[in-house]
Amino acid sequence: MTHYTLADLGWSARHIAQLEPEETGATPARVNKVSRTRITALSANGPLRLVTQGDESTGDYVTGDWVLADVDQGLVTRRLERDTLLTRRAAGSGMETQLIAANVDTLGIVTSCNADFNVARLERYLAMAASAGCLPLIILTKSDMCDDPRDYERRAEALSPLANALAMDATADDAAEQLRAWSKDGQTLALVGSSGVGKTTLANALTGAEEATAGVREGDAKGRHTTTSRGLSRTIFGGWLIDTPGMRALRLNDAADGIGAVFADIEALAETCKFRDCSHEAEPGCAVKAAIAAGNLDADRVKRFEKLVREDEMNHEARHQARAREKELQRMARNTQAVSRHKRRK
Repeated sequence: MTHYTLADLGWSARHIAQLEPEETGATPARVNKVSRTRITALSANGPLRLVTQGDESTGDYVTGDWVLADVDQGLVTRRLERDTLLTRRAAGSGMETQLIAANVDTLGIVTSCNADFNVARLERYLAMAASAGCLPLIILTKSDMCDDPRDYERRAEALSPLANALAMDATADDAAEQLRAWSKDGQTLALVGSSGVGKTTLANALTGAEEATAGVREGDAKGRHTTTSRGLSRTIFGGWLIDTPGMRALRLNDAADGIGAVFADIEALAETCKFRDCSHEAEPGCAVKAAIAAGNLDADRVKRFEKLVREDEMNHEARHQARAREKELQRMARNTQAVSRHKRRK
């Protein structure tokens, strides 16, 4: 059985500062995997199987969380505050928030130097990283299959002042070494991206694992999806990797700050428009339209920005309405219960 120190797991002074005096006897642990009924976690005492207390659900926890545990009872006593939290809107038409990973230092956004390179999708991932507080790293695989990998790097880094990009061959002998800086000494790297872009190949290289990877499909240059769940895996450099299932669509959740960070150039220009409520359509004195006309700003980038802003506003409004409906249903249920109690007394 492999044992780790708390420092190995990423424990730091930030976590120690959260402890209350009466919690000195609790066991710190880092959540590895979450099921419907249990949480598995890693601690300095070895792996733990834990349950939540009271009405709390395991759905409130996610891979990467730090918790305090009562080992004797196998119970989570408290979840510590997260440094970062990656979320998205759940698939389908619902408004639920899906937790992806917590306490991630770097978000590795994996795409490839071929038809999978999609600017709009990359901007969504960058906004998600910025909202979570993670450092974004765009990993461009299949660099051996294109003529100019550096062109892909330039295009990726131009999407946001926050973005760093790295073109590489995920199957190369030095693939893991190229990611050492983001996956060593207790740091946590999470990989996200579409299916078939090489995430599992990179994960295997970083962890030394031998998980099965599928071949590349002819016609679309995509591998087949192999990752089906997320969990913490130790990297060969002493850090931690969270590999996530491929996402067919990324729907952002509470991403206003992240969108603003990725499109900071457009927001800065908008502040100088003549009218505060400028729609950047036909108003006089529009700084955004002037920048487009001068060739200093891509019109398509502005359209993508406005689409994300509208989507975020619609999500916010829909969540507000959903909460209002829930409160109304709760009020009606309380009234019904009160009427029933009154009738029973009679």
